Amino acid sequence: MVPRGCILAVLAAVCISRLLCSHGAPVVPTSPYLMLCQPHLRCGDKFYDPLQHCCYDDAVVPLTRTQRCGNCTFRVCFEQCCSRTLMVKLIGQNCNSASTLDDRLCHS
Repeated sequence: MVPRGCILAVLAAVCISRLLCSHGAPVVPTSPYLMLCQPHLRCGDKFYDPLQHCCYDDAVVPLTRTQRCGNCTFRVCFEQCCSRTLMVKLIGQNCNSASTLDDRLCHS
């Protein structure tokens, strides 16, 4: 039989963990170890919060970061510049695929 004190200790640990996760812990870790319950991703050797940043060209950048593609401006976290055709496509779309309604043709 498991001692009653052990069961209470486990239940207390679970309750504290759920309480911390439900209210959210600080986004920026204060030590090399990430806090549980936070949606962090890795970019090279750095961690970042995908709700505020993205990984672009091996650097952590804000979601609002833009860059030029010919005469267009594109959001690097959501779009990509297909430099051969000067077309802005959504991230994940193949630059060689046929043009869609989401694509923007830019001029040099």
